[in-house]
Amino acid sequence: MRKFFPIILVSLTGLIFLIRLLYLQVIDSSYEALSLNNAVSIKYDYPQRGYIFDREGNLLVANQPSYDVMVIPREIKAFDTLELASLLNITKEKLIERLDKARVYSPRLRSVIIPQLTQDEFALLKEKMRKYKGFYIQKRSLRDYKVAHSASVLGYISEVTQSEVKESSYYKLGDLIGRSGVEKQYESLLRGIKGVNYVQKDRFNREIGPYKNGIYDTLSVKGKDITLTLDQELQAYGEKLMQNKHGGIVAIEPKTGELLSVVTAPFYDPDLLVGRKRSGNYTKLYYDSINKPLLNRSLQAMYPPGSPFKALTGLVALEEGVTDINTKESCSHGFRYGRNAKMGCHAHASPLALTPALANSCNAYFAKTYRRIIEKYPTAHKGMDVWYNHLSSFGLGNYLGNDLPVGQPGRIPDGDYYDKWYPNTRWAATYTLSNAIGQGEILATPIQMANFTAAIANRGYYYTPHILKAIDGEPIKDEKFTQRKKTSISKEHFEPIIEGMHQVYTSGTAKYLQIPDIEICGKTGTAENFTRIDGKRTQLTDHSLFVAFAPKDDPKIAIAVIVENGYWGSRYAGRIASLMIEKYLKGKITRKDMEQWILTHSLEEEYLKPYSGEEFKINQ
Repeated sequence: MRKFFPIILVSLTGLIFLIRLLYLQVIDSSYEALSLNNAVSIKYDYPQRGYIFDREGNLLVANQPSYDVMVIPREIKAFDTLELASLLNITKEKLIERLDKARVYSPRLRSVIIPQLTQDEFALLKEKMRKYKGFYIQKRSLRDYKVAHSASVLGYISEVTQSEVKESSYYKLGDLIGRSGVEKQYESLLRGIKGVNYVQKDRFNREIGPYKNGIYDTLSVKGKDITLTLDQELQAYGEKLMQNKHGGIVAIEPKTGELLSVVTAPFYDPDLLVGRKRSGNYTKLYYDSINKPLLNRSLQAMYPPGSPFKALTGLVALEEGVTDINTKESCSHGFRYGRNAKMGCHAHASPLALTPALANSCNAYFAKTYRRIIEKYPTAHKGMDVWYNHLSSFGLGNYLGNDLPVGQPGRIPDGDYYDKWYPNTRWAATYTLSNAIGQGEILATPIQMANFTAAIANRGYYYTPHILKAIDGEPIKDEKFTQRKKTSISKEHFEPIIEGMHQVYTSGTAKYLQIPDIEICGKTGTAENFTRIDGKRTQLTDHSLFVAFAPKDDPKIAIAVIVENGYWGSRYAGRIASLMIEKYLKGKITRKDMEQWILTHSLEEEYLKPYSGEEFKINQ
């Protein structure tokens, strides 16, 4: 047995080595990854980003070539830093700073030194790059905007941050990512798939050809093209009408929930945020505290909806059975309640039933009607909850679920809200009476106002508003955007409200805004605008609001317009809404007088007044 011991020992040792070798080569990949870092260079082939089209197939966003100057720190040989910095049009100190940052990130991996050179800049640099070992040119594409509008909707792309690199294995430092708008929302569709090429190196670190004959290489895959629901002509026209004004326009196709136009003003040319000029331009836009061009007012600004909200008050009252189309209410320039409180109203005939009360925007009618809704129930808390539930069914008081990356929920108060507001008081309907006419604690975004207008146009249902229409030519089938959402109001109750909105145009507060051959239903609103100056509550020029849909019996467009400091509803917002409706339905403008008025009137002086735009009430 002793004579076999050396043989057994040698055999056992050899078996252990064989098992360990098998483990390292077949099972454990960590050493393979380490060897790849040393012997294989990884190069990425960046795909073309997907194109963006409007609903008619017009190209909105394409691509243009750009070039990044890259470095692999450990491959750098001694070079003239001053000369290279001059070629790259940066300071020597900035070049050294970026090289140090690249070394900290990884001495073996590529890092961006100068991103997004233009074709002309690349041509000047290309022939001299061979002098600088360790530096490379990486070709990629930047966005090429074919339109000068819709910046807030389309969004922009910029370099990923270190935290984004850590969160996603897809991105490397220097990669570009959708930063806002559609570019951000549909980043995973638009970005495509990077191709990867593995290049074998010799012991002198020289590239000698594809690693293993390229069997692991992959081709890049272009991003998917997407079609938006936007009508680019309507969108451009909306921005034209909102020139020198602040506010927002949202237009929806009621039968589908497709967003036809989403305008925020002030606006900017999307080309400002492309390439190396992006950073400086973004800083200027960000610090513009008067105009706030980066704020998407159509999605993010919350306003009391004002008199357009009276249509909803009327619908809830009909559903709750506390009024009918024949019930008349008197109005003596408003409605008195409590000891000394009065809700004022402009002059009109009295008494009025529901339909003419809406057409003439009677505050007294809707204050009395709202009070009966709340007082129908044993407690004001219960009545307020019932009221809240009806309004929630129109998409108010919460995020709508639309497919744009920013938004606000608005606010519809319920019983709990007022319990907290009046913790030591037995509050009643009269405490919340301003809610009846869209004042009080109610807030809504322009897209929410356009959406409840679409629900009225549809006689009781709406589709979740959305901006995506098709992917690579295939219509979207997401149930979130294709299923009807029903309101809590019975269909038969909508006709008197719609007729009242129609009479707003024929004989009411918007009778001078009629468009030939189009039956429009709408509602004006005027918002009081308050702010604090030197600690004092100060009133500034009122805001102008308007909602509408058309045609009356076959609605193809529902719209909400808000013009800050626009005086009253029909002065600015009503005119803009009527023109937008005509533009969409006719493709041309016949009310040249109204168009000329809007185009030649500016509110810039109003916006130079010190105001925040955060505090305002609705009058009518």
